[in-house]
Amino acid sequence: MTEAVTTSRSPAAATNGRWRPLGLGQAKITGGFWAPRQARNGEDAIPSGQDQLETAGNLQNLRLAAGLRTTEGEGEAIGPVFADSDVYKWLEAAAWEYGRNPNDDLLKRIRDLTSVVAAAQREDGYLDSVVQLRYGDEGRYQQLVWSHEHYCAGHLIQAAVAQVRCTGDRALLDVAVKLADHLVATFGDDKTVDVDGHPVIEMALVELYRETGTTAYLDQARWFVEARGHGIIKNHGHEPAYFSDRVPVREATSVEGHAVRAVYLAAGATDVALETGDTDLLDALKRQFEHMWSTKTYVTGGLGARWEGEAFGDEYELPADRAYAETCAAIGGIQWAWRMLLATGEASYADAVERMLYNGFLAGVSLKGTEYFYVNPLQLRGGAHADNGRSPAHGRRGWFDCACCPPNIMRTLASLDGYLATTRDGAIQIHQYAAGTLTVGDTELTVDTAYPWDGAVRITATKPVAVQLRIPAWADGATVNGQSVQAGTYADVSADAIDLQLPMATRVVGADPRVDAVRGCVALERGPLVYAVEQVDQDENVDDLHLLPEASVAASHDNDLLDGVTVLRTRGRIGTGHHDGWSFTPSAQDDTGDEVDVVAVPYYAWANREIGAMRVWLPRA
Repeated sequence: MTEAVTTSRSPAAATNGRWRPLGLGQAKITGGFWAPRQARNGEDAIPSGQDQLETAGNLQNLRLAAGLRTTEGEGEAIGPVFADSDVYKWLEAAAWEYGRNPNDDLLKRIRDLTSVVAAAQREDGYLDSVVQLRYGDEGRYQQLVWSHEHYCAGHLIQAAVAQVRCTGDRALLDVAVKLADHLVATFGDDKTVDVDGHPVIEMALVELYRETGTTAYLDQARWFVEARGHGIIKNHGHEPAYFSDRVPVREATSVEGHAVRAVYLAAGATDVALETGDTDLLDALKRQFEHMWSTKTYVTGGLGARWEGEAFGDEYELPADRAYAETCAAIGGIQWAWRMLLATGEASYADAVERMLYNGFLAGVSLKGTEYFYVNPLQLRGGAHADNGRSPAHGRRGWFDCACCPPNIMRTLASLDGYLATTRDGAIQIHQYAAGTLTVGDTELTVDTAYPWDGAVRITATKPVAVQLRIPAWADGATVNGQSVQAGTYADVSADAIDLQLPMATRVVGADPRVDAVRGCVALERGPLVYAVEQVDQDENVDDLHLLPEASVAASHDNDLLDGVTVLRTRGRIGTGHHDGWSFTPSAQDDTGDEVDVVAVPYYAWANREIGAMRVWLPRA
């Protein structure tokens, strides 16, 4: 069996942040809530993902660009112009999975596909199989606003960094360096002045700088960040707000436009701020994150209110039924919040990671690990018609024509261990609670917990160690070794045995009244989880349910339901204010009738039994 290569760095090893991530293998999830999800991702999703990429034609594009024709006369590119990016996300997922759980078959898959990618690269470093096949060398960067050439390059670079860290192989890193050198030689103030319509190259170049020490990559990332907001994309005849190009990054007060593009750009800008020590840029990003979190984020942590443009809406524009909340946006939000956490050490960013991770992100993948949601609404009406390939009314799907989400989920689950903890000056900060081990120097900590079902977290260390424990903002009444600690902060403790107790009281939450779509409604939460009422659990029509404001909410764990979940039970009423014919009359009102039982399950688990009506927000009776 081939052994994993351990390095001193992991997914975002910033050099100037408040805290530093642990290196590869220093944080390991070994049980509890996340271990079976990682296992299914590694054993089922990643192998089947490669099969899907084969069927969809993504891999064939690269073979054709490499001159490896498999059938006489073939030569047409297949699929969207950004098809290569899904291959690179898969390669990144496979690399992190190999680092987590090395096996020879996966390593062979990685090496075989890497050799095809390397063969497809042009002599000067350029690489984009679809552009090469459809437009030739003269077509390079002619429609950068839509061509995703830098976006594909960014995902290749991220895969290459993951691969060298997890396997020791440099083959893909050599491709990435050659491609990055090409970008440095091509773009800049005295060269081609243009930016890609879809950010991600910014994060990737900073990470390549961290891996290689080549400052030109950091400088290029900074140039791409600073070039936005100066009308470059407008000059192409396109709407700049959609591409986060309306306002310079350091002048922006909020995110706008396409949600994934916006948060990827912000994450890359945060990396630039971290590595350059640019406090003004970091302050601008703090303002943007705070505004997004308080006015443009769903209770699930979902990002992006509009199907039109997959975009953020206006302040408090958060419709439940028309929520887009793309799975990729939640992943990008996690990446941005993680970088802000590294930069500032503020617990609110770790809270944001948790909310997005357990709700907005996890809802995007089935319990089996091989079916996906592209969009994640907070309501589905009974009898909803699946009028779009991405509509959740289809149920979770094995793949999509635009398949950005599935391999993005794969790489996030495979690298999840890296989000658990950080270190500084010999102390360990624990941000997310999962059963496993943490190793810093000659100290190993074992974390034992059934979180998120139970708030008890027990930590034992091989010797006394300074630990800072995140106390979630929702955990009023938390204790550490019997002593009260403040929610929304980090609790400092130095010991070799730590007993953290996070109260798991059920919360009935409302929305800011400016969120017009759910005014007068409430949602149920417990621990880090947001809950949903699903038709399969109700005797009455979910569309007609109202919650009784005075009813108690009982929690009980069911090991046989949905892989084992804590279920919430309360009481409600059935609405009777229905009218035949015209719905809008002076007498129209929302009366409520008989009392009924209401059952809620974690939002992430909905649509794993059948597709039917679902609601996170319910009106009060």
